[in-house]
Amino acid sequence: MNMASIGIFIFTVIYITVVNAGLVDVKCKTENMGQYGQQSLLDCAIETSQEATGAVFRTVSWKKEGIDEPLLLFHKGETIKQPGYSFAEPSWNNRNMNVSLHITNTTVEDQGVYTCTVMTDSGSDTSKTTLKVTAKYSKPTIISEPEKISQSTGGTLVCNSVGGYPKGQIRWFGELNEDWTGSSDMEVKETKSGLFELSSKLTLLRGSTYSKYTCAVFNTSGGKEDEATFEVPDGQDTSGHSGGEPGKPTVQVTTIVAASLVIGSLIVGLLGVILYKMRSRRDHREVRAFESDAEEGKPEIQHCYSLCPNNKTCFTTVSKMTCMRIYSDSDIKPFAGGGREVDKEYQDTLA
Repeated sequence: MNMASIGIFIFTVIYITVVNAGLVDVKCKTENMGQYGQQSLLDCAIETSQEATGAVFRTVSWKKEGIDEPLLLFHKGETIKQPGYSFAEPSWNNRNMNVSLHITNTTVEDQGVYTCTVMTDSGSDTSKTTLKVTAKYSKPTIISEPEKISQSTGGTLVCNSVGGYPKGQIRWFGELNEDWTGSSDMEVKETKSGLFELSSKLTLLRGSTYSKYTCAVFNTSGGKEDEATFEVPDGQDTSGHSGGEPGKPTVQVTTIVAASLVIGSLIVGLLGVILYKMRSRRDHREVRAFESDAEEGKPEIQHCYSLCPNNKTCFTTVSKMTCMRIYSDSDIKPFAGGGREVDKEYQDTLA
């Protein structure tokens, strides 16, 4: 059917509608709801007066405001339809009173006002109906900036929900269900398909952060569609350390441990120095005692002293002369020949 034929058809319908008003009545549902990506139905039926009982349809037309050509047209026994549109009943014929329009895959563009015009051999009528399209928003997702935050450090929570229609709203709630939406900043983007993407940021102040926040997405009617919850760590991991990954010490704890090790090492070193000095002082006292014996004129002591290092004590036996370092009285025991014998590990025997 060309444009000239369509124009003649529309004029004829208007004329017949005026002349035969009241014999045929098209009853359409005022408002229809369609879900994005699903099938939609624009409900319309024909009622006739007693005089028009058994009327035969000559023409049925479905048009949408803003579009010139009919989406669905039955005329002279032939059905012409645009892709995605059809009569609701697949076996529809020219005596079927159900003239509802079926939309296969509903899009945002399908929203609007539709006109159904019916012309029979007994009269004609026209009725309007509206289709409203909705799309459910995805379940919100929440991320934090930076990735790791705590109640003491603060940060920013970002909530995203996409694929909805019409434009909705993201709202924030605290752990006591208090509304924090006024402290957030929401951004709305419209995609090529006409759907909306929502993104909202909530800044958490350092030291005044709660343990749990809920992000909820609401549709244009104010109904809540879905929500997500984000739990803010309190800064304590499973090992009782503050912050960081669970089970791992933080930088602060590591620093304390390292400092303790350094201090411990210093203490051990200091004790070593003290012991060394005490031992050196005792050795010097032993040497001074030996020097006193040498000064008294004991020849064997003098001879032994001349051969031994200054920090060792010397004594003689019948068979040998021994230089030794006396560490304590327990290192020495009486010798049967009148001298003293030293444990072998402390002896330094001179030929």
